[in-house]
Amino acid sequence: MITLPWPSAALSPNSRVHWSVRAKAAKAARKAAGWLTKASGDRVEGNGKIDLYVVFYPPDKRRYDLDNRIASIKSALDGVADGLQVDDSRFRLICEMGGIIKGGEVRIIVT
Repeated sequence: MITLPWPSAALSPNSRVHWSVRAKAAKAARKAAGWLTKASGDRVEGNGKIDLYVVFYPPDKRRYDLDNRIASIKSALDGVADGLQVDDSRFRLICEMGGIIKGGEVRIIVT
């Protein structure tokens, strides 16, 4: 299991930030996800599809739109692919919202 921090608000498709702010947040998310994936010790064998079970644990009681959450972790998923040393076109996502966790986080189980 890979535990990632809650995505930056700058990565939301609904955010209205300058492109350089979004680019900086995307680069940081990809780098962090790559390192956290390597540290998890997860490995992938074979050439088939890779199922990623993704659970979003929001930081507060606000209602979060699942499709926006998925879009906001695009850079992090690229980092997971970097860490696993695979092409992210092999990923098949299964996503859901979990309960509230202080600070928020995203948990990814690779199968």
